[in-house]
Amino acid sequence: LAAPWLAIGVAILRHNLYDIDFIINRTLLYGALTACVVGIYVFVVGYLGTLFRTEGSLAISLLATGVVAVAFQPLRDKLQRTINRLMYGERDEPYEVLSRLGERLEGTLDPDSALSTIVETVAQAMNIPHAAISLDLNGESVKAAEHGEPKGIPTILPLSYGGRTVGRLVLSPRSPGEEFSASDRRLLEDLARQAGVAAHAVRLTADLQRSREEIVTAREEERRRLRRDLHDGLGPRLAAQTLKVGSAKSLFPRDPETANMLLGELERDLDGALADVRRLVYDLRPPALDELGLAGAIRDTASQYDDPEKTTVSFEEAGDSSNLPAAVEVAAYRISQEALANAARHADAKRCAIRLAVNASLLELEISDDGAGLPENRRAGVGLASMKERAEELGGKCEVVSVPAGGTRVRAKLPLPEGETE
Repeated sequence: LAAPWLAIGVAILRHNLYDIDFIINRTLLYGALTACVVGIYVFVVGYLGTLFRTEGSLAISLLATGVVAVAFQPLRDKLQRTINRLMYGERDEPYEVLSRLGERLEGTLDPDSALSTIVETVAQAMNIPHAAISLDLNGESVKAAEHGEPKGIPTILPLSYGGRTVGRLVLSPRSPGEEFSASDRRLLEDLARQAGVAAHAVRLTADLQRSREEIVTAREEERRRLRRDLHDGLGPRLAAQTLKVGSAKSLFPRDPETANMLLGELERDLDGALADVRRLVYDLRPPALDELGLAGAIRDTASQYDDPEKTTVSFEEAGDSSNLPAAVEVAAYRISQEALANAARHADAKRCAIRLAVNASLLELEISDDGAGLPENRRAGVGLASMKERAEELGGKCEVVSVPAGGTRVRAKLPLPEGETE
């Protein structure tokens, strides 16, 4: 006999049989409402009867009934909100939840703390045991904030910004097997929209931190390379020249011919040392940019590939490129060098056109050729990756695409700080 009742109990608790939440809700509501009505009636009749010393008076009973009738609807609404909040959280008060979330986010300065504030507010507002936010960082899903302990099968809502998914909101049900209602879903979707903005801000902060770390790493790597080149290459070479000078000085009075030979070797070695210095300086910043400017440096590089029998290169300039930031000049020059080298050496292009356009806020560089184009199953090499990285480091972008008519087009857009070209 106990088995059917046990099965019914399991079905009710685990699978919400008979819509038990609604039954419990109404039972609590009308039970509490009945207790309050009876209490108010007894209190009014007893208090007024004692005050006026009139027990069993019809007027007092009618007055108590009127008080109960007037208070019934407000009392019912108040009890209904209290019970709903107890059972379902604050899903019936979405404006209050969003307003409170906005106030808490406004007082949160740290982006990482903003996500913790969101999951805590969502868990409390929906009366659920667990809420978490995971972000898409570097191609992986990383848990960024969590509140409570996960229970049951979670509900996952995407967090979007600008039409792109930036993360997910993971929510545990109030009880195992329970699903969120339509009202719950509406509130959660509103909260997810707010969370998407915060998640995007956290991703930007993480990207900024990663970029700073990469810049510091690149700077230290460049310093180590220069130190190694100076210490292991140029330093010993100059030290050797010092020894030769001393030898030539000591030999000159008694063996001028040998001393003269040493001085000749010294001259050649000094020429090599100067070449090393020029190479180090060129690696830091191409001298052509300081001597000719960006447009002149690109035109000079183009002239090296301009051969009527192989590749014809044309150059067109629009705007003033004489007063650009150093980083933009180097990036544009290196991109043009790589694109020209690819067009002439690898694409077997007959014609190549370079266009440089500069306005108040943007530098646009386009190199088009009529060569073989990009292979269908190409793998990005060092050169193509380098061009894109140089543009992205400055907040711009570089696209390398095949032209439908044949050939390849490299288009780089580099933003300029306001006022740099004036």
